Amino acid sequence: MDIEVICTGDEVLTGKIVNSNFSYITQKLEDYGFGVRRGITVGDDRAELLDAFRKAGERNDVVIVNGGLGPTVDDLSQEIAAEAAGVGLVLEEAWVERMEAFFRRLGRTMPPNNRKQAMLPAGAELIDNPIGTACGFGVKIGRATFYFTPGVPRELRRMLEEQLLPRMLEKSGRRDVILLRRFHSYGLGESHVDAMLGDVEAMVPDGSVKLGFRAHYPQLETKLTVRASSMEEAESKLKPVIAEVEKRMGNFILARDNETLEGVIQAAMLERGATLATVEDYTGGQLAARLAAVEGMDGYFSRGIVVPTLQAKHDAFELRGVELEPIPSYEMVEAMAQEVRALAGTTHGLAVLVGVTDAGGRRGTLEATICIAIADENGVVARRSRNNGNHDWVRLGAVEMGLDSVRRHLQGLPLKEQTDFERKDG
Repeated sequence: MDIEVICTGDEVLTGKIVNSNFSYITQKLEDYGFGVRRGITVGDDRAELLDAFRKAGERNDVVIVNGGLGPTVDDLSQEIAAEAAGVGLVLEEAWVERMEAFFRRLGRTMPPNNRKQAMLPAGAELIDNPIGTACGFGVKIGRATFYFTPGVPRELRRMLEEQLLPRMLEKSGRRDVILLRRFHSYGLGESHVDAMLGDVEAMVPDGSVKLGFRAHYPQLETKLTVRASSMEEAESKLKPVIAEVEKRMGNFILARDNETLEGVIQAAMLERGATLATVEDYTGGQLAARLAAVEGMDGYFSRGIVVPTLQAKHDAFELRGVELEPIPSYEMVEAMAQEVRALAGTTHGLAVLVGVTDAGGRRGTLEATICIAIADENGVVARRSRNNGNHDWVRLGAVEMGLDSVRRHLQGLPLKEQTDFERKDG
């Protein structure tokens, strides 16, 4: 089946918005055995959009269009889709009612221009959007079935997974079941894991199991996909492969499938009735922000303190007898983990401190010393790491290592295991 993805919008075309939707669409389709033959980006230009829709309709079986379903004048997808299909626009009264109810729940009156979002090409199939005001729709243009999707990432993702993929599987005539399992890890590079797991596909001789990766530093997503005639057969095929992947990757697996590292930490803390306070410096609150982004975090996350300078550390804590230095020591980070725990009255205290110097050589490269300590009622455990990289690389790595250290501590695993991202003299 020939598939094309068209992303729309001037902000996407000019790079003002990073087009993460395109990568998500193509990766999700690949997970389900659909290969995308072409992807293009078109700005908010009527003639360009019309030309793109017509040409895509001539050379594909399915076209997914992302964006342009909003209420403003530069949202053109419905109008241009109708012109390309040779039909007029009609108002979907049922969707108007849905939008009005949506605004009532927010205690607001729906603006008149939102009615534009319910104007669809005549004969189009409405595709539900349970978490937004932009409905999707499907329409025939040329020989292709077009699926129009909202640009808001969380709305797109839910629509793609719940609405579009089942339609595409049915359209392709496939009767097989595809099962996907994902393993999220920190500390192992893609080439390392590829070498580590390169032979696991052969554990299922019929070739139905595929291994894949998606690297997004500081994490790596390892994917196992299997095709089978039933879900029971798919699970049976994958069971020994999953066991082997977990055995080989071991403690580096931090979450599975739709889990996140932050979610795993939260679940473990809530299960224990534990609470957490954090202190960080160079990472500027990024660690606390990761924890705070999870719904329900207030059930365990008590306080996050940012102390970017030595003076700020002096002002925030009474570290008697501990010398504060730009490059953190074990003594310094352990004392701060204990102090933040005592200050907040929590069961656990986490300190993530980073000291950087110019590594010399390539411009912008820093040599970072990352010190992490976790204090609880049993005492304090700590680790140190030395990494080289630019400013963002160091900050992302320090946040991830700090969070992963909490995960390891809660699961009874060693904090210190050599990663692919740190110097062996760390």
